[in-house]
Parts: sequence; structure tokens; C-alpha cells
Amino acid sequence: MQALLLNPDTFLLMSAMLCLLIGSAFFSASETAFFFLSTEEIKAFQQNDRPSERIVVGLLKEPDRLLTAILFWNLLINLTFFACGVVISGKLVSSGNNAAAGLFGILNLSLMIVFGEVGPKSSAVMFRQPLARLVSFPLAFAVKLFDPLAPTFESVTRSLRRVFWPEIKREQYLHPEDLEQAIKNSAGNNSVLRQERLVLHNILDLSEIPVEEVMRPRGTYRAVAAPVHLSDLADTPIPADYLVILAEEGDNVIGAVPLASFTVLAKNNLENAAEEVIHIPWCAPVAQVLQRLEDAALSLASVVNEFGETIGVVTYEDIVDSILSAEPSRARRVLQRDPVQSKDANTWHVDGMTSLRYLSRRLDIDFEPEVDGQVTVAGVFHQQLQRIPEVGDRCQWQNFELSVLEQTSRQQFVVHVTLQSSADQKGS
Repeated sequence: MQALLLNPDTFLLMSAMLCLLIGSAFFSASETAFFFLSTEEIKAFQQNDRPSERIVVGLLKEPDRLLTAILFWNLLINLTFFACGVVISGKLVSSGNNAAAGLFGILNLSLMIVFGEVGPKSSAVMFRQPLARLVSFPLAFAVKLFDPLAPTFESVTRSLRRVFWPEIKREQYLHPEDLEQAIKNSAGNNSVLRQERLVLHNILDLSEIPVEEVMRPRGTYRAVAAPVHLSDLADTPIPADYLVILAEEGDNVIGAVPLASFTVLAKNNLENAAEEVIHIPWCAPVAQVLQRLEDAALSLASVVNEFGETIGVVTYEDIVDSILSAEPSRARRVLQRDPVQSKDANTWHVDGMTSLRYLSRRLDIDFEPEVDGQVTVAGVFHQQLQRIPEVGDRCQWQNFELSVLEQTSRQQFVVHVTLQSSADQKGS
């Protein structure tokens, strides 16, 4: 047996098995390190200039591609490892060492489980950030090598599914309206269940609410053109959450600095600490925006109109607030106060940026989307007057009369809302 183990061919096979064991440990640890990174850790990687961290973020933008490549190489290595083990066990059996062959097989399996799978994965959970940086370059190379093979595997998978499971059909689509009705009919009236139902309603509404209703309009957030120096911000207070970075020419948003992530700000070139942003149309549903932000591990999206002009921004926190708040309101987040003030039973003072959805909830009436697509009180004035409203201007909305009470700027004004009586409606 000793002569067999010292044989050059056997020694070469055992050396190959050791290399394959290291390769299996590499891919097992890489998989755990990458997919155990939290959203905050990925965002921290985005804000740094290290090439290894940039590669980590780039690979995680296509998680399916990354995971498929890792599983392919790991499976190929494991199969080759056990194939080498079978060859050595066969040689031991041929030489009459049956017991040694059995023990060698058990040893192979134990080594692969402990040092190729469990051990690397457990260590990767604890040291995922440094390990992700360490394996980023070789893992990116492995993914590139797998890319030419990916279409072939996808075609084989599709063909096998059609041959062996042709009867599989897509499940019937369940509309959000059906889920909302189920929530309304759910039993229980205690405060906890009411709060849960409210949150579920808000989640379902995300597929219907356009991002225009949730975004922060231009002029309500701090935006500066690159390059940005701390001394440039001395004249005005620095916002507490995000500093939006604009292109040197024009109003296009090119990044955002998450100020809450920093304890100390650099004096010069603050744009270097900015994370990327995504650009979305004003009519996109909030649910789609949330999904895109989560997929890209980003915090802010730039909202553009049909001409490609930036009309506002929406942050991840804005969307979360829309889900968890009992009465979600974009105007309340921006103004830091309730945008609807009740004066008596039939009159209210309302800020122009208040959404019609929120106003309907406060007035205890059913919300009916405007045919012309207007989503705010200010939009109703713009649509009916075809100009910037001035103090004293009046218009009608459902059973209410709206009149401009006070104007602080072209974008912000206070509206006096009055419930019309039956006689008033007939007279009008």
C-alpha cells in the first residue's frame, strides 16, 4: 500500500485532489461572502474607490449570473475531486487493500464536507467583507469564463422542461384588487391587526401610485453642480439626508451623497462620495421604482418627465415611509408638518403640493384619479387655469371649491378648500 501511495501517478492524483479541494473551498466561501453582504455593506462598497469593491458591486448587480457561474464551477470541481478519489480507490482495490479503499473514500467525503463546504461557508459568514474583496478579481474572471457556456445551459434547461414537464402552466394572476378585498374581509378589530391591514393596503397601493405622487419636487431638496466643496455650502444649511449632485452643465442628476452615512465630510470634491442614481419616468409605479432601487442597492432615483427633464427625486426612505405611515403624505415629509389644516367642519387650508389621494383620505371621500392625470392640488389649478395660479384664483374639484389663499413662490401656495352645499353646486 505504501508503494502504491508513493507511486508518481497516485501522488499526482492526490496533489490534484488537494488543489480541487482548495478550489471548492474558494467557490463555497465566495458564494456565502457575496450573498451574505447586507444592503448597507453593498452601499458602503459603492461609495469607495477600491477596484475590488467596485467589482463586488458589479457582480451583485446580476445575482443570477453570478450564482449560476459559482454553482457550475463548484459542481465541476467537486465531481472531478471525487473522480480522482474513485481512481485511487480503484488502485487500492486492485492491490488487495479493500479496507484502505473504503477508508479513503470516507476520508474524501469528510474532507470535502468539512474543508470544501461547511468550513469555508462558516468562515465566510464571519469575514464576508474582507473575503469578498479578496476573491473579487479571480471570481470575476471565473464568471467571464462561464459566460460563453451560459446560453447553452439555458437552452438545455428549457428543452428538458418542455420534454419532461410540458403540462406545467402559469398560475392564474392574482390582481392587487383581489388582495385588497381579502384584507378588508379579514377578521379582527384590535389595533395591531388594524395597523397590519393598513400596512398591507399601503404595500398593494404601490403598484397603482405613480412615483410623481411620492417624489420630492424640484426646489424641495438641496442640489448642487459638481465639483462640490464644503465651503460652497456654508451660506445655506446642509440637508440632513441627501445632497443631490448635478452635472456641471444642465440640471441632470448624476449622483447623491447619503449624508447620514458620514460622520465627517471631506472639504473638497464631495461628489467623489456620491453613489449612483437611477432615472425613472414620472408615471412609473412606486412598486417598480422600489424593486429597481433594491436590485441596484441604491438609495435615490431621479424622476424625469416626457422630455427627459428632472422634475424631482425619490429616496428609498420616502418609499418606506409611504408603506409604514398610517397616512402617507409626500407634502408632510417635505414640509415637516401636516399639509391639511382643518378650520371648521366644511373648510380646510391645504398646501398646493398635497396629493389628491391624501386630501381625499383626509376629507373622508373616495379617491377618484383625475382623467387628465393630475395628482396634486397644484396640478388641478394648472390644468384648469393653464397658467401659474395667483392669490384669489378659484377652481372646482369634485364637490369642493378651491381658492388660492396665500402664495410663497411659484411652486408653493396655500389653498382654501370649501365643501359646497347643494345650492352652491346648482348655482355654479
